[in-house]
Amino acid sequence: MPLFRRKSADLLDESTAPVTPEEEPAAARARGYTPAKGRETPKRPSVGRRPAAAGKPLNKQERREERRRLRAEAATEFRREGGPRDRGPERLLARNVVDSRRTVGTWFFGGALIVLLGSNQAMPPEVRLASNILWVALAFALIIDSVLISRKIKKLVRERFPNTGQRMGSLYLYAIMRSITFRRMRAPVPRVAIGDPV
Repeated sequence: MPLFRRKSADLLDESTAPVTPEEEPAAARARGYTPAKGRETPKRPSVGRRPAAAGKPLNKQERREERRRLRAEAATEFRREGGPRDRGPERLLARNVVDSRRTVGTWFFGGALIVLLGSNQAMPPEVRLASNILWVALAFALIIDSVLISRKIKKLVRERFPNTGQRMGSLYLYAIMRSITFRRMRAPVPRVAIGDPV
């Protein structure tokens, strides 16, 4: 018996197998028929493609207005949410500590302006002396206030976030810089009122 000869049972099965569309004779196929290559043709990715313009292109004035609107929206979102440096529960806690109290830092720039005007050489010596004393008092008050804020932040962070990865020095500096900013100019905007418990 030959080794590679087909069995008669295999020939019988092959003759009774149904004909697939690919094996149909050429005469039975449609005129525009293209044989399949084994997989579906991939569609072009829509990611990264520029969307089709909805209308006519913008003129110079409209482009300027659009840029102005986008800048205003970005500024509003920054005032409300802050930037990457403002994220994290520890930073939120530091902001709330600063925003819940009156700080010397908010009066520092106003006092510095008075000192600048009072230390002018045209002023009488008494006014210059008073402005220098005011400058020293403001500096000491700012240092003491910054130490008190830092101690409170340290205590609250260790209580509420014992496994924090935040560096405490970074949190202190963040809170101190916020404390010398006018309340209306702080970003993100304060979420607690003065006197609220933190």
